[in-house]
Amino acid sequence: MPQFKYEEITKKIIGAAMTVHSTLGNGFQEVIYQRAVEIEFRKCGLQFVREFSMPIFYDGEQIGERRVDFFVEGVISVELKAREILEKAHFSQARNYLEAYNLEVGLLLNFGAVSLEYKRLENPKFNPNLTSKKSI
Repeated sequence: MPQFKYEEITKKIIGAAMTVHSTLGNGFQEVIYQRAVEIEFRKCGLQFVREFSMPIFYDGEQIGERRVDFFVEGVISVELKAREILEKAHFSQARNYLEAYNLEVGLLLNFGAVSLEYKRLENPKFNPNLTSKKSI
């Protein structure tokens, strides 16, 4: 039995990211890693949308849109960074996406460090009654 929700999917995502990082190393712009990750996701058989635009709501009204770098299998947001050091703002951004989209799980991947950095994020405000699997 999986230890975490969507564990098999997150393992595939992290594995793909590790392949990209071990091949390219650090030092490229984020868009280069996005393109390489897209190739690896296809090779892994993951269903995804790159730069998936989702509406942001406030008090029941749509107030804008944000794009998550990848939306995988209709359930996981993946935010990529290419920074030497991740800052609190990067974690906040990834968590905000989870809350705004009412997603349960997200990943923050950083390709800018010497080794790939990844963080699994969970949404404590997730409401299963407000969502079903989003279509991709």
